Amino acid sequence: MLPDPSDSTPMKMPDGTSVPSVFQLTGVKQHPNISVGRYAYASDNALPADILQTIAPYLFPGAPEKLSIGPFCQIAEGVRIITSSANHPMDGATTYPFAIFNPARMVSYAFEVGPKPDTVIGADCWIGRDALILPGAVLGHGVIVQAGAVVRGHVPDYAIVGGNPAQVIRMRFPDPVIARLLDLAWWDWPEAAIIAAIPALEANDIDGLAALRP
Repeated sequence: MLPDPSDSTPMKMPDGTSVPSVFQLTGVKQHPNISVGRYAYASDNALPADILQTIAPYLFPGAPEKLSIGPFCQIAEGVRIITSSANHPMDGATTYPFAIFNPARMVSYAFEVGPKPDTVIGADCWIGRDALILPGAVLGHGVIVQAGAVVRGHVPDYAIVGGNPAQVIRMRFPDPVIARLLDLAWWDWPEAAIIAAIPALEANDIDGLAALRP
C-alpha cells in the first residue's frame, strides 16, 4: 500500500495509532521555495511545527534559490539542507553580514551575496541521520547518504556516499542496471502500477519490474 498523500503522519502502528515523528512532506505546510515529490517523508522526534523549514532552515520564502526534493525520498532525523542564502559575503574585508540586521537592506542583500544555485535531491534518495547537504548540491536518483556525511557538488545516480567531504563509497548497482532503473523511472508511474510493482522493487527484480511497466 501507499500512504494517503494528504496524511501528514502516515505511519500507523498495528493498532491504528499514528507515529508522530514521521512526516509525509506533501501533507505538511508547504514552502514557496521548496518543491516536494509525492510520498517523500522525513523523520524528526522533536515534532517541529514546520518540518520543511526545519530541514532547510536558511531558505526563506522569496529567496533567490529553490530546493527540490524528489518523490519517495527518505530523510532521517537531524538532516539539514543548507541552501545558498546561508552564505556570507566573502569579497570584503569581513564576512560579517551587517545587512541582515538592517530591515531596509535585508531582502535585497540575499540577492547580492554571490551566485544562488538551487539544491536538488533526486527521486528515491535516502539521506541518513545528521547528514548535511551543502548549497547547490545535486543528488541523483537512488542516492544513499550515510549518517553524518557532508555532501557537496554532484552525486551520481545510485551512489552511496559518506564522509566529510562526502565521497562515493560504491555504486549500488552495475552501470547497465542503473541505466535500466533510470529508464524505468518507477517513481513516476501511476499509483496502481507502483503498488503492483512493490514485490519486484523489494526483491530487486529488475526484469519483473520492467514487465510491469505501464
